Amino acid sequence: MRLGARWAEDGPQAGYFPFYIALLVCISAAVNFAMALTNRADAGRDFVEREKLRLVAAVLVPAAIYVGAIGWTGIYVASAVFIAFFMRWLGKYAWWKVAAVSVGTMVAFFLIFEMWFKVPLPKGPLEELLGLG
Repeated sequence: MRLGARWAEDGPQAGYFPFYIALLVCISAAVNFAMALTNRADAGRDFVEREKLRLVAAVLVPAAIYVGAIGWTGIYVASAVFIAFFMRWLGKYAWWKVAAVSVGTMVAFFLIFEMWFKVPLPKGPLEELLGLG
């Protein structure tokens, strides 16, 4: 609310779109919750099957590790490893393609965010060693 969630004379305030998107998400969640409480046809069924839960965990666990690693390694190293992991593990791509895409993506992100937009992202020891921190 501090940013303003109204329409000003010159257009939307900074919090306008985040506020209304969050409002839609909350309303949708409330409708889904109400429908789940009133739907008795699915009362005896399992919420999720074991195999489907494994597929979710196969993405969720590495994503959680990635988020935790950002604080220690910086966003660029953690993101390169994250992309490389999924390309090799799920995509079965060749190592040279994995290296080219994961490192190339992070070099592009570094140039875009750090050089052009001047937005510093979390850095780790490797960036400090290379003098980029």
